Amino acid sequence: MSSQPQPQLLLQQQEEKQEIMPEIKQKVTIEDVEAESNKGIDYDKLIREFGSSEIDEELIKRLEKLTNKPAHHFLKRKVFFSHRDLNKLLDFYEQGKPFYIYTGRGPSSDSMHLGHLIPFIFTKYLQEIFDVPLVIQMTGDEKYLFKDLSLEDAYKLTYENAKDIIAIGFDKKKTFIFSNFDYMGYLYPTVCQIQKSVTTSQVKGVFGFEDSDNIGKFAFPSIQAAPSFYTAFPHLFPEDELNKLNHSTINNVVKKKEEEEKKKKKQVDKKKNERKEVLCVIPCGIDQDTYFRLTRDVAPKLGFQKPVLIHSKFIPSIQGAQKKMSSSCNVSSIYLTDTPNKIKDKINKHAYSGGGATKEEQEKFGADLSVDVSIKYLEFFMEDDEKFKEICEKYETGKMLTGEVKKILIEILQKIVKEHQERRAKITDEEVKEFLSVRKLDFNWLERRAKVVNVINDNNNNGSSNESSLL
Repeated sequence: MSSQPQPQLLLQQQEEKQEIMPEIKQKVTIEDVEAESNKGIDYDKLIREFGSSEIDEELIKRLEKLTNKPAHHFLKRKVFFSHRDLNKLLDFYEQGKPFYIYTGRGPSSDSMHLGHLIPFIFTKYLQEIFDVPLVIQMTGDEKYLFKDLSLEDAYKLTYENAKDIIAIGFDKKKTFIFSNFDYMGYLYPTVCQIQKSVTTSQVKGVFGFEDSDNIGKFAFPSIQAAPSFYTAFPHLFPEDELNKLNHSTINNVVKKKEEEEKKKKKQVDKKKNERKEVLCVIPCGIDQDTYFRLTRDVAPKLGFQKPVLIHSKFIPSIQGAQKKMSSSCNVSSIYLTDTPNKIKDKINKHAYSGGGATKEEQEKFGADLSVDVSIKYLEFFMEDDEKFKEICEKYETGKMLTGEVKKILIEILQKIVKEHQERRAKITDEEVKEFLSVRKLDFNWLERRAKVVNVINDNNNNGSSNESSLL
């Protein structure tokens, strides 16, 4: 009997190979996000490609110790997984040096979806544990330049999305929301400094712009970069207050070291000598890293601190983790305007499942959690660590069915969206105007420094052997 494969079998094997051959390469840009499979983005690979650093347990423990607050579950579950210079931010906090938080929103639709909430939820946590000012940039100009959107609609969507952001619960006394359309007069001097430091070739190389693109696209990266530098907010960081802070007593050792470093530095530009040590921290989706890598390159040229970046993962499309949740596809997203029934319908009908096709298969083989969208969503939105772990274990071993997991998720999402809608409904036009008004925030750096001293001293008195760097 011949040992050669039969022609029909050979043909089948060739067809199988042809089906396997097409390979989708992972893609993460400011324009598009696509994973190689429904397991989602390989974030370890992304860290290597982008040259960022993993947020490890040591960093999380240090944050908890310094702030005397528990880490957000987004940190513990690696939803926020990558960073640039997060240690430096913690150094600034420990030494009582000033810093602020900057994030933003490009309003392109009437309603934000759950994916848009992720950086804002984490930003609120950062503002609460660090007790620092927050600036939120509304980039209606970006959407006008990059998308088919009229100026009128860009203005309208800015206002509507601002309501969604305010509804998250930010402290109005310490939060400044601004629209580029209205704030550009204040922003422009810093924008100009950045534009003069970046070439057209750099922008083309980084963002892939072409000669046929409108010139607004080429200019926009400098506008998104500008809030990373404190001079963009003269009403929040008056020079006289920064001078007082700069001359106030810190640790003599730290101060002496800083003075020695300053003597070694030869700065030609007088303006650079006048820059204050004010740091900016930016929580954002990893796809926004492109903008801020360019910003970090420019910062030293202008005498500013490089902004600190904290990167989040993408919340996947309902239909599968190969794509992120997007406003361009209605069934792929849970919107903040969705009704309870619509949320239930979207999850039950469209949420990609890693569970068995039948009850028998699920009980026998269990679920593949790496592709299951319901589990991925629970990772983001179920705060109870023990409950989440229990569900994962039961579902993976076949002790829970897909329908049961989806039911738990639906109830959580319905609650989140309903409560958001209730908060948003209470926001008045006057309140929106207050958040968007150019004003001095209710904040005092010297008072904050004293609070940090007390927290660190309390930690030291509770058994830490490390001496406070503020004494």
